[in-house]
Parts: sequence; structure tokens; C-alpha cells
Amino acid sequence: MVKGKQMAHAFEKLHWSRELEFGQYLTPGSLDDALQMLADGKGQARVIAGGTDVIPELRRRHLKASILVDITRLPELRGITQEGEDIVLGGLVTHAQAPASALIRERAGLLAQGCAAVGSPQIRNLGTLAGNLISGQPAADASIPLLALDARVTIASLEGEREVPLKEFFLDVGKTVLDSTREVLTRIRFRALGPDQGGCYLRLSKRKALCLPMLVCAVQVTADPQAKVIKEAAIALGPVAPVPFREVRTEESLRGAAASRQVIAQAAENASAWCSPRDSLLRGSCDYRQEMVKVFVRRGLTKALEQAGCTLD
Repeated sequence: MVKGKQMAHAFEKLHWSRELEFGQYLTPGSLDDALQMLADGKGQARVIAGGTDVIPELRRRHLKASILVDITRLPELRGITQEGEDIVLGGLVTHAQAPASALIRERAGLLAQGCAAVGSPQIRNLGTLAGNLISGQPAADASIPLLALDARVTIASLEGEREVPLKEFFLDVGKTVLDSTREVLTRIRFRALGPDQGGCYLRLSKRKALCLPMLVCAVQVTADPQAKVIKEAAIALGPVAPVPFREVRTEESLRGAAASRQVIAQAAENASAWCSPRDSLLRGSCDYRQEMVKVFVRRGLTKALEQAGCTLD
């Protein structure tokens, strides 16, 4: 009997056993309506779309909101389109929709791979890429490839729209430049990969599904296959810093460098030396993950160059 009471008490402490606490659940008919509802909430309203972050935070009492504004019925936030050489994702595009898109698979394969690694099918069908960014987690599976793709996000408020490069979007663990009490992330935009470009996404975790990553790496390169030269490189890593991390010093060292195994090996050494993951019982020691950064950067650069048509000797 005592054991049963102890189990019941333990169950009550679990966040998913707690009732949600909020006053109003609003369903706007347009983006303007949603922004007005947020403004009228005077700091007490929050947007909800997939809810895979918001609902657990409400149950844990880490987030307090008396008003939830459901934007899932807004058609202007849906869709994956191509505008010139840019790919544009609406703010409601989910982790399931991205890898299902032929455009994403063919012109941004590393993003398709990252989204396909998120959680379970249920989570991927609900969770949005915009929400993944807004969560501000340093190893979010969509954030890392989008960072390597030099994505930009459009943020709307009653004052108008602003476009923010993703590399300026993250401030700290769980913090971004978006004010969730009055703003909505409406679009994600990045340049589609061309024939002289390649990308790669790599993920280290204890198992292949339903597991937080120990390390995530996304690489994008632009190469000259005939001259075997790396024109540009982008290397994004997480969690090796408080925010999703671009290894700009290694990128600069690769600009104009020969596409050789020796150059790639040195780049991997540099990236490992310049990142600083912390020791974690969940994700592994600093030393282990620094060694894995070497492995992932080397593999990522090699695969991305091969995809760009640049075979290494």
C-alpha cells in the first residue's frame, strides 16, 4: 500500500500528468488577427502551432501564459516554394513535410536529413521548423542544417516585418531575438544548393530514434571540381556552445584551399580545437565530443565535396 502511494506521488510530479493552466484559447483568421491577439494579451499570450515545446513547458510550469493563440489555420504560413534561387518555408511547415518535399530533398538534402531525425513520426507530423528555431536549443536538428545553409527568418509584429540572418537569431540556451509575446516567425528562406555545391548532415546519438543528439554537424560547400578548390564552406555544430554554432575560423581557412584529404584533416583538427562542449552525463564528456567533432567535420566535408562533384585523391 505504501509503495502504491509512493508511485502515485511520483506520478504527480511528472510534467505530463499535470493539467494545463491557461484562460483563453484563440483561433485567429489571419496573421494580422494573431498579432493583434498577442498585443492585446499584454505579455500573457503565446503562439501555439505544433505545441511539442509549448505544451511540455506549460505542464512543467516553466512557461506561464493565460492566452494561447493557435496559428495552425493560417494558410499564409503554409507551403514550401521556390522564389528564384531561394527556397521559402512557411512558418507552419513541419518536420514531416520538409523531407517529403522533392524540392528540399534535391536542393537542400542536409535539411531533409536533419528533419527526418527529429523525435518520432508523431512529433515530426506536429512540430514545426519555426518552433525548432524558436526553442533556441543548441543542438536542434533543424537549426543546425539551416544555419549551414545561411538561412534567414522573417519575423512579423504589428510594427511590420524584419528579416534576421539565422546566425544572429540565437542569443543563449533557450533564448532568441524573437519576442514570443508579440511576434510570429512567418518564413524561413535560404538559397537552394546548385550543381557546384554539396551538403551533409551527421548526427551522433545513443540510438537512431527518440533520442536527443550527443552531437550534430551540418556542412555545406561550394567547390570548383576541375581545379579541385574549395570556394566556400559552412560548418555548423551543436551542442558545442550555448547556441547553434558556426565554426567561422575553420570556414575562413578553407576558402580558396585545395580540396585534399590533408586540408580536410587539418580543418577537422581546427574545428575540434575551437569548439567547447561541456561535460554532460546525457551527451558525453567534452573530450569525447571534441574527438567526434574531428570525425564529423572530416566526414561532412568529404561527403559534401563529393556531392559537389569534387572527388578527393
